[in-house]
Amino acid sequence: MKINFFYRKGNKSAQYWAVKIEDYIKSKYPQTSFIRKDPDAVIVLGGDGSILEAARKYHHGSNPMIFGFNLGNVGFLASVRNPKNFIKSVDQFLEGKFSFSERIVLNADVLRGGRNVFSGEVLNEIVAQSILGMVDLEVFVGNIGIRKIRGGGVLVATATGSTAFNLSAHGPIVMPNIKCLIITEIMDHNIPTPSIVVKYSEEVVIKVKGFRQKGVLSISKIKNKADVVLVADGDKIFPLQKGDVIKIRSSDHLVKFIELEQNYFFKSLKDKFSVR
Repeated sequence: MKINFFYRKGNKSAQYWAVKIEDYIKSKYPQTSFIRKDPDAVIVLGGDGSILEAARKYHHGSNPMIFGFNLGNVGFLASVRNPKNFIKSVDQFLEGKFSFSERIVLNADVLRGGRNVFSGEVLNEIVAQSILGMVDLEVFVGNIGIRKIRGGGVLVATATGSTAFNLSAHGPIVMPNIKCLIITEIMDHNIPTPSIVVKYSEEVVIKVKGFRQKGVLSISKIKNKADVVLVADGDKIFPLQKGDVIKIRSSDHLVKFIELEQNYFFKSLKDKFSVR
């Protein structure tokens, strides 16, 4: 087994656990190696944001298994949530007592006048959203217009992201190993309509039909004023303009999340969302 660690700089707790776990593995499993390039598994030390970042970073290479150790607040994506169980979980993993769940990744492109001006990958969701006002959007699946939205915006989530922004927007909870796309409106000023779940092989297209320009948000990196933005996994932010076309489709790659116990997803729902 070839292993790498991933954590954000400055996270002292993660640094401590990386040293502790590596020393433990070297002493008990000397056949295991630690490498930066093309590992079999990545031990992620941090919160859900770190796990999302690691999944996006590594899935193009050797596509290693993602082994999340929660050091954040929510930890819904983590394989292990309680630091008391970190070392025990390492034993379980290196002794082969685990399974993994395959999750889809979404690619999003923004076309402006027929030219690609943005590309991004997400594990949770793509959001087209007005900052303070309203935006008029039209959503297509398979070249068929399925929804016109005049309100806060719309998001397209994976099953993994169904428990993130999608849930806050009253979208459905979907088992994360189901390969699908979830389309959920955000504060539509028309009569509210339910989310739509479509097959992962479908392409979802969002057209920005119009909005009132006020320049309420300044995006510091590109020094642009914006009223409507595309947000990828809550990380990348891109200003949208009237006439932009957003194309969303599934990647050819799947991300593998390690699971150490059966029915882990439902136990997570119970722990985090008081689902009974």
